[in-house]
Amino acid sequence: MHESSTRWRVRLNGVMGSTLTADLRRDLITSSFSVETVGRLWGEDAAAALFRGQRLPALRALARRRAEGLPFTRAEALAALFVLNEPLDRAEVDRALPQLGSAGAEALGLVGDAPDGPAAGRLRALLDLRPYSFVDTLGAGSWWILSDLGELALGHPLSEDHVLGIGGASTTLSGLMISSPIDSALDLGTGCGIQALHASRHARRVVATDICERALWLAGLNAELNAVDNIEFRLGSLFEPIQDERFDQIVSNPPFVITPRREGVPLYEYRDGGLVGDALVQTIIREAGEHLTPGGTAQLLGNWEYHAASADSGLDRVRSWIEPTGLDAWVIERELQDAALYAETWIRDGGTRPGTAQFDELYEAWLDDFDSRHVTRVGFGYVLLRAPLTGTGGRLARYETLHGGRGDNPAGLGEYFQAALEGRDWQAALSDAGLLASVVTYASDVTEERHYWPGQENPTVMTLRQGSGFARTVSLDTALAALVGACDGDLTLGQLCGAIAHLLEVEEDALIDDVLPRIRKLIDDGFLLPLK
Repeated sequence: MHESSTRWRVRLNGVMGSTLTADLRRDLITSSFSVETVGRLWGEDAAAALFRGQRLPALRALARRRAEGLPFTRAEALAALFVLNEPLDRAEVDRALPQLGSAGAEALGLVGDAPDGPAAGRLRALLDLRPYSFVDTLGAGSWWILSDLGELALGHPLSEDHVLGIGGASTTLSGLMISSPIDSALDLGTGCGIQALHASRHARRVVATDICERALWLAGLNAELNAVDNIEFRLGSLFEPIQDERFDQIVSNPPFVITPRREGVPLYEYRDGGLVGDALVQTIIREAGEHLTPGGTAQLLGNWEYHAASADSGLDRVRSWIEPTGLDAWVIERELQDAALYAETWIRDGGTRPGTAQFDELYEAWLDDFDSRHVTRVGFGYVLLRAPLTGTGGRLARYETLHGGRGDNPAGLGEYFQAALEGRDWQAALSDAGLLASVVTYASDVTEERHYWPGQENPTVMTLRQGSGFARTVSLDTALAALVGACDGDLTLGQLCGAIAHLLEVEEDALIDDVLPRIRKLIDDGFLLPLK
């Protein structure tokens, strides 16, 4: 183990068990500082505005309560202080946190003197603290998450060691995470620790790494605050802190943003990996297999470039990284942005506002960087890798473009991936004769849609629809519709094909040749499930 990693673990273990953090936890529990409670404080419209980064409607709601002479409840005071970043009198903080007290909150680094000075006796939040709730395969859960204050609270661009809270990318990855019980998991680039916390629910032990000391400090506090004790934190870049260790699962929301390596361009540790172009994602993909147990999986988010000089797509580029590793792969491109829009998005993400000289300077740096490599577009998507096992029917190499639609709310996709992989492995290991001798059923979320011309007896369009996963649709003909509709777990696929061939008055062998490849695809996509 590297000395730097050892020193950092000792430092974090000194924080664990802190009475201050225990006091804070008790205060948050007894105040009912939860997602549901906070959401009720200012109403749905104000909550939606807050999600968009606009806090004024919520502030007005709280101001109306003050104007009515109603004292803040403890949850309201905590929400005003840590979510809306409103300064509070020290006495109000003491009432909201009776166990910890304002002095304890200062000692933990949660609050400090407000801008109007200590003489005024007012305190402001130094960290963002908010409730977080979720549902995974193990059921509903909730935590409190500490992170750095955002641009809205700071009133200026973020610092380069900013530790991001729970955002769209982090909820996407947690929704994608396969959560079957395992022995070990690695969270690569843990940030505030949210993926490590999710992994701790199904893994006996979790190792979380980051190059940022501040991130590890906050991630350690979050684990302690939420009474999670099976996460070990290590300092270092990428796989360096784990050397030759192997894990059943690797998850990573890496710093994949493609940022110019030019003086004057801020490099935010939470999003910028320090390598040129998409090389960071390439590095993780090429090295992941060396740290997976047999059958172990790696799931990460990433960006990849499209180059004008190449006829290959961005997914082809990702394929070229994966193929030499020998890993199974399922890669899905969810979004594609032109180079200019990509630059605008991430410059704004750092807190630099359009219309300023600084924005224009950064914009030019970004476009110059893209031009130097002939980058025209940037893809974003999900990467699932697996160390292959024998008996899974050959290597999985699945590369898909699924722009828009399902995936904006990825909750439950982890369960879908797991079921689809199990189905794929099952059918890929079977010969056609073995598959015909098997029994499959249609998934509970699958529905069939039919359209008719007015007055006609037979449908003109038949479609199979999936309610979970990526809400895929499949066009049906009469034979396939009849076969899927009869997959209720009673008869084998061979028996069903024989009956349908007789009903349609066609040759059974010809019908099997027609429908069997499509049945395999429906199993791959989770429409049909093997009867267990």
